[in-house]
Amino acid sequence: MIAPAERDAVLAVLADYGWLIDEGRFDEWLDLFTEDCVYKVVPRENLALGLPGCLMLCENKDMLRDRVTALTEANKYNIHVPRHVIGLPRITRVAADLLAVEAAYTVFQSDQDGEARLFSVGSYLDRVQLAGGVPRLKEKLVIVDSFAIPSLLATPL
Repeated sequence: MIAPAERDAVLAVLADYGWLIDEGRFDEWLDLFTEDCVYKVVPRENLALGLPGCLMLCENKDMLRDRVTALTEANKYNIHVPRHVIGLPRITRVAADLLAVEAAYTVFQSDQDGEARLFSVGSYLDRVQLAGGVPRLKEKLVIVDSFAIPSLLATPL
C-alpha cells in the first residue's frame, strides 16, 4: 500500500523532474537523483528484444554531472525550449524504502523560429528511493517509443 504522503512525494518528483529540465535548471535537476543512480534512455524495440543498445547511459550521479557540464558548457546543439508532459504515475512498492513508478511522457520542443514539434514520446520506469521522507531517483529508465528522435539528444528526456 502506498501512503498518500508517498504518492504526493512521487508526484512532486515527477513534476520537478520535467519542470527543472524545461527551465534549464540542471544543477537542481541533479539533486533529484541518488549518488548511485542509473539514468538510461533505451528504445522500446531494444528493450522488447533484450538488446543492450541505448541512446544514453549514465551509471552514477558523477556521469550525470559530466553530461550536464557538457550540455551547458561544451556541446553545440539546436537551441530550443523543451516542454515535458508527464502522465499520472502507477506506483508500486518494491521495498520498505523503494517505490517502482511508471508514467507516460511526451516532450515537445519549440525552436528559435517559434516552431513547435513533438520530440519524444515514451514511458518512464523509475525506482524512487525514500530516505527520511525525501524521494530521490535511484533509477530512471526512459523508454522511447521510437528510435527516430528528430535531432540530437542533447537535453535529458
